[in-house]
Amino acid sequence: MQTLLNTLYVMTPHAYAHLENATVRIDVEREKRLQVPLHHLSSIVCFGNIMVSPALMHRLADEGKSLVLLDDRGRFKARLEGPVTGNILLRQAQHQCAANPGFALSFARACLAGKLRNSRHVLLRAAREANDSAEEQALTRIADDLAASLRALSVGLDLDTLRGVEGEAAKNYFSAMNHVLKPQIRSAFAFTGRTRRPPLDPINALLSFLYSMLMNDCRSALESVGLDPQLGFLHVVRPGRAALALDLMEEFRPYLADRLALTLINRNQLSPGDFDHREGGAVLLNERGRKTVVVAYQERKQEELQHPLLDTKTSIGLLPLLQARFMARTMRGEMESYLPFVVR
Repeated sequence: MQTLLNTLYVMTPHAYAHLENATVRIDVEREKRLQVPLHHLSSIVCFGNIMVSPALMHRLADEGKSLVLLDDRGRFKARLEGPVTGNILLRQAQHQCAANPGFALSFARACLAGKLRNSRHVLLRAAREANDSAEEQALTRIADDLAASLRALSVGLDLDTLRGVEGEAAKNYFSAMNHVLKPQIRSAFAFTGRTRRPPLDPINALLSFLYSMLMNDCRSALESVGLDPQLGFLHVVRPGRAALALDLMEEFRPYLADRLALTLINRNQLSPGDFDHREGGAVLLNERGRKTVVVAYQERKQEELQHPLLDTKTSIGLLPLLQARFMARTMRGEMESYLPFVVR
């Protein structure tokens, strides 16, 4: 039996989240908008200017549930959690692995291989569904370029080389995004490449928002199995950066975020009116757009698939947790090497 606890996303400006008996109540202008049993939740994520009562903070900490604060762009600000209950022996093993250059290289290579394989899957699927032969050929050609990047990963001798291969592959991959969009939509959602801090077009704003939610899920998954999300292998360790969560996130970007972003746009579930344009060129999802994306993301996590390694059905939302467990087993020496999630 599998249990998929939900994340509550609070996005309405000036909303007030507080505890009422054993429920979380959300008020806006002193009127109740939502009430959810606390035991149904694994975490609460607040976007922008949201008020949270001290009683709710204490209750979340007592029950091991997290409170995450993001700004209105979806960028991480802070996280409140109770005492760390991670397995000290596992964390010792993690630190020993981080000090082993051979392990770090192998682990990073696996993370990137998962990302590139899943990126190819997105493009090849789009190529099969393309109505124009020229676009089919363009998507197939870029997918072939990613296959070449995969081969380059296998012979990379250091982390900087792997990061360089990934950077070039990402540039090629994002160059294909316009080919995946329906022709009648492209003028409204023109995409010229990945931009961040701030995103400069609607697709970049949508991707950044989805990546923020995915990042929170990956970090929670690592903490739940006892790993330190700060100590990664592919991403450089620095204060305040959840490097291992970023490592875990790589294999899920194409499948859980990019595909959902493209689907929302192609199915007209998002329109240009769901985005705000700010001074300086920044583009952000507005409140209506954020709600649409959050609902779609939560629904996507409830879907099931056949896990390629476990040969059993599992909820998509549980994938980061399963992969975090594989990471832990690899660091303990129970698995020869880390096996990333690859969609089939």
